[in-house]
Amino acid sequence: MKNKKILVIEDEKNLLDDIKTLLEEENYSVLTASDGKRGITLAKEEKPDLIICDVMMSGIDGYEVLRTLSLNKVTKQIPFIFLTAKVEREDIRLGMQHGADDYLFKPYKSAEL
Repeated sequence: MKNKKILVIEDEKNLLDDIKTLLEEENYSVLTASDGKRGITLAKEEKPDLIICDVMMSGIDGYEVLRTLSLNKVTKQIPFIFLTAKVEREDIRLGMQHGADDYLFKPYKSAEL
């Protein structure tokens, strides 16, 4: 059976490496991108089973990543989870309005991930 493929888009290298390690230990195939532009490209090329994306990134932020992917008929079907330190109700509502499937808050617990 093929491992499920997860794309993680996170601009903080240590956090990106930690998430990658945790997911690989659970036998997921993990793709990583350190910015939104690369994340969009990887999502379109690799068609992962799930995308976990930081909200606050320089350049293209997580909201723009989600907006861009939701305009593509293939990538709009991919479940999308925001990973963020932004925990205000307005931030969550904004992400959900853009089509996010869920939120995971920083700092997160390994079991939550």
